[in-house]
Amino acid sequence: MFVMTLLSIAEAASRLGVSTRQVQHLIVQGAVRQLARGIVDETSVERLVAVRGNAHARAWSEETAWGAVSLLSGGDADWMGQSQRSRLQARLRDIEAGELVERARNRAHVTRYQSHPSVEAQLRSLLIDSAHAAEELGLVASTKIDGYLATNDVDSAFRTFGLINDDEGNVTLRATTIDLSVVSGLAQGDVVLTALDHAESLDVREYRAGTEALN
Repeated sequence: MFVMTLLSIAEAASRLGVSTRQVQHLIVQGAVRQLARGIVDETSVERLVAVRGNAHARAWSEETAWGAVSLLSGGDADWMGQSQRSRLQARLRDIEAGELVERARNRAHVTRYQSHPSVEAQLRSLLIDSAHAAEELGLVASTKIDGYLATNDVDSAFRTFGLINDDEGNVTLRATTIDLSVVSGLAQGDVVLTALDHAESLDVREYRAGTEALN
C-alpha cells in the first residue's frame, strides 16, 4: 500500500534550495502540491527537483519551449519571429540536456491523477501520446496514460472521467495552449518530445534514457 510522505513548507524550501515564500509561489503555480495548511506532498517536490536540478535556470516561455522542441526535431518553429528563432538556435548549439529539461519545463502544465480502469481507453483517445516512442529510447512501453491536451480541456476531462488527484497515479495530463496539431506533429515526428518527458521522470531508467537521448 502506498503511503504518502509529507513535508513542511520549510522542509520543501530546504529540499528545493529556495525560500519558503518561493515555495508558496510554487504551490500557487501548481508546481508543488499542498495537502493541508503548511504541508506539501514530497513526491511533487521530488518531481520539481528532477526537472529543475540545482541550477534553477529561468524557464522559457511556452512558445519558446515548444520552439526548442521543434528546432531540435528538425522543424522550423514558424510561430516564432526570425530573430527569436536565430537566438534560440544559437543557444541550443551549446545547451546540455539538464539545462534543456529545466528551461523547457513550461511547455506544459503537468498534473497527475488516478483513474478507474473502465475509462482508460476513452481517456487515451483524448490525448496526444508522446510515450509511443519510448521503445526507441530503449524502454519497455508503459501501461500508464501520459499525454498532451489543450489547457481548456483539463477541467472537462477531470469531471468526465472522474479523475482523482494523485502524484503517484497512473494518469499524467500535460496541458498546453500551443496548437495541438503542432504538438501532434512533434510527438509523431521525432523522439525529442518523448525524451524530454522521460527526462523529467523520477524513475531512474526513464530519466537516464531521456537524458541520454537529449545529449
